[in-house]
Amino acid sequence: MNILVTGGAGFIGSHIVEALQADHNVVIIDNINDYYNPEFKKENLALLRPEKFYQVDVTDSTALTEIFKDHKFDLIIHLAARAGVRSSLLEPDLYAKVNLLGTTNLAKLAMEYNVNRFIFGSTSAVYGDTTTVPFSEDVNVNEPISPYAATKRAAELMLYTNHHLHNIQTTILRFFTVYGERGRPDMAPYLFTEKILKEKEIIKFGDGNTSRDYTYIADIVQGVKAAVENPFPYEIINLGNNEPISLNDFIATVEKVTGKTAIIKQVGMQPGDVHQTYANIDKAKKLLNFKPTTSLEEGLNKFASWYQNNRI
Repeated sequence: MNILVTGGAGFIGSHIVEALQADHNVVIIDNINDYYNPEFKKENLALLRPEKFYQVDVTDSTALTEIFKDHKFDLIIHLAARAGVRSSLLEPDLYAKVNLLGTTNLAKLAMEYNVNRFIFGSTSAVYGDTTTVPFSEDVNVNEPISPYAATKRAAELMLYTNHHLHNIQTTILRFFTVYGERGRPDMAPYLFTEKILKEKEIIKFGDGNTSRDYTYIADIVQGVKAAVENPFPYEIINLGNNEPISLNDFIATVEKVTGKTAIIKQVGMQPGDVHQTYANIDKAKKLLNFKPTTSLEEGLNKFASWYQNNRI
C-alpha cells in the first residue's frame, strides 16, 4: 500500500514507519517542531527509508493539498499531534489548532482524494479520571481533565463524523503511556532514567500511588501493524499493557535497571494529571490478536541500554 504517516519522525511514528517500510511505500509528514530537541527527530529520520519526507505542519492545508496531489494514498496513519498534558495547560490554543484543525485537514483531504482508510493515534488521556477500571472503549469519555485530552477526544469525534458522512474506514487506537527506545524526553521513563543515571534529582508528583499502564513500543507497533492489516468500518481500540504500575514501583524499577538510587523531591499532584490508567484490551485481543509481551522491567532494561549507547 501507499501509506501516509504523519508525525513519522517522532517516537511512535518512527518505529511504525520502520516496521511498515519493508512491505509498503511510506510517505512521512513531520514539522520537526521544538517541543523537544529537533535533532532527535532528525536522527530518527536517518534510520528510515521513506519514499518521501515532507517537513510540513498538518495545520497547513495548502501544503497538505499539494502532497495529496502528488501521491495516491491508500491509508493515512495520523500520529502528528501536540502531546503532553502539562504543556497543554499553558498553550491550549496551540493544542486545539494542531490536534483538532490538523486532524480536520487530513479528514477533509481523505474525503477529497478518495483515501478510504484512516488510522488515528489517540490517547488514554481521553478517559479522564474515570474510576471504572480497566478502561473499556465503551465507557463515557466526555469529561477530559486537560486541554490535551479534550483536543484528542474532539479529533476522535471529528473522525467519526467523517466516517459517517463519507464511509471512510476508520480505526482509532488509544495508546497507553508508550515508552522505549527513541522515547520522548519529557515522559517519565526517559526523564527518570536520565536523571537517576546522572544522579540528579527527580520530581515525584503526589505520594507515588498514582499508576500508569506503561506499554513498550514494540508491543504498540505490533498492534498498529495489525490495525493496518485488518481494516474495520469504524472501531475504537485500546492498545495498552493491561498492567498498571504505581509511580513508586516504577521508580523502584528504574533504580533496579540502572543500579542507582533515585534522589527524590516530592511535590503535590499537578492539574490535569489523572490518578490512573488501565487498559481493557479484550477488544484488541479479539480484533487484532494483540498480545503485549514486554514487562516493565524488560522494557526499561532495553530503554536504559539504548539511552546509555545513544544519549550519554
